[in-house]
Amino acid sequence: MFGLPSLSDLNVGAALPVLLLAFGACLLLVIDLFIPRERKSRTAWLAAIGIGISLVLSLLSLGGAIEFGDGPDAFTGMFRADRLTDAISVAALITALLGVMVAYDYLERTGIQRGEYYVLLLFSTSGAILMGAANNLVIVFIALELLSIPLYILSGFRRPQEASEESAMKYFLLGAFSSGFLIYGIALVYGATGTLDLAGIWEAAGRITAEDSTARFVGMIGAGLMLVGLGFKVAAVPFHMWTPDVYQGAPTPVVAYMSVVAKVGGFGALVRVFGAGLAGFVDGDAPAFWQDTIWLIAVLTMLLGNFVAIVQSDLKRLLAYSTIAHAGYILIAVAAAGASGLADEAAQAVVIYLLAYAFTNAGAFAVIASIEKNDATNTHIDALRGLGTRRPWLAAAMALFMLSLTGIPLTAGFIGKWYVFKVALQADLVAAAIVGVLTSAVSAYYYLRVVWKMYFEEGEGEASTPPALAWGIGIAAVGTLVLGSLPFILSSMARDITLAFGG
Repeated sequence: MFGLPSLSDLNVGAALPVLLLAFGACLLLVIDLFIPRERKSRTAWLAAIGIGISLVLSLLSLGGAIEFGDGPDAFTGMFRADRLTDAISVAALITALLGVMVAYDYLERTGIQRGEYYVLLLFSTSGAILMGAANNLVIVFIALELLSIPLYILSGFRRPQEASEESAMKYFLLGAFSSGFLIYGIALVYGATGTLDLAGIWEAAGRITAEDSTARFVGMIGAGLMLVGLGFKVAAVPFHMWTPDVYQGAPTPVVAYMSVVAKVGGFGALVRVFGAGLAGFVDGDAPAFWQDTIWLIAVLTMLLGNFVAIVQSDLKRLLAYSTIAHAGYILIAVAAAGASGLADEAAQAVVIYLLAYAFTNAGAFAVIASIEKNDATNTHIDALRGLGTRRPWLAAAMALFMLSLTGIPLTAGFIGKWYVFKVALQADLVAAAIVGVLTSAVSAYYYLRVVWKMYFEEGEGEASTPPALAWGIGIAAVGTLVLGSLPFILSSMARDITLAFGG
């Protein structure tokens, strides 16, 4: 007979930070009904408070100062509350907090201030955290939809503006299509292994690989289909087609948030599923069967993202292709997780890159939000001309973000790339590492072109930086500089991350 799980089986306390965030989103949805339209800023403050509480709890758990629940497994083993979950939570919550700050005044001045914006942001953040914490393929799928559906709505938040509605429709249609691949892949992996738990998949994969049975090939096909679904979410080539159009049409605060949180959730799931569960499909000390596919996708993603970004004149499209390129860099570390004995180091490299990327990319889009006009125009790269003269602190922040995205030393971006290339060399992915270094040099052209426009060309270079936006840009700039200057902060946060079952 069907038996209800006990409280000890549920171990709800282990998932306390994300549960508080999700519960806060539900509560905020009701509270917002009683907040007058002209005072929707209160909804933003309540959302920020909820994010802040979950962030503090996640940081305490990551630092080992406090342990929630009785053991790392919650909800009968479907949720894994380990250091990887804590790190993914911190990256997602930092992004959400910056997203609230960037949107606070933007929504008001553009006439789209609605309380559901912040509710959707909280739900999407909960989905990103759950993707990194998923210990079961059903949770991966549910978390992916919880992450994605609010983003579809947020992309069209400037309705009835045609560009915003178009971006939402494109994102929704392609996102739904990619979800079909993911769910079909999950079904095939279940058919091959007989389980949806990652630990069970890992055990079954080793058995059917040793037997060389037909189930092995079914599982491999399922893994490929899952890679398609998750590859869409992180904007990896050739599943990147939606990115430039959606980024250009969606409200800039949404893009600042979406460009990071989608990668945090997507790569959290990729590392968890491929680096742990599907790592069982190996023959002895040979690399996992999916390693070659992922590093090849990584190379193609870096090449396309960087070279197409060169010809972009719109800042949002330029950074859209930049985010594609950065997905390629992180995919190198995911591929390295397929090497024997390197799964933990690869997961640590992914987390370090995501934490650095959260400050840098969100900050860059926040600067774009400051120069954008109320009608969503003025995002051309020439809008930055003369900014270094008229708004020196804002130009300095943008220059710092561009240098970090390039990977210049003493910035957070350099630390992220250092760890990614390091683990790639340990995994003998020399070709991927070389392409990564060369394309980083290529990226310097279009990133430094932004710096050149601000400091060496004359123009208006005007920008609006109300207090909340200014604080958001300042926090992102300080985070980028501090994490780059004091790399031990990132390394200590990722040090205890492990993936191997029974390890």
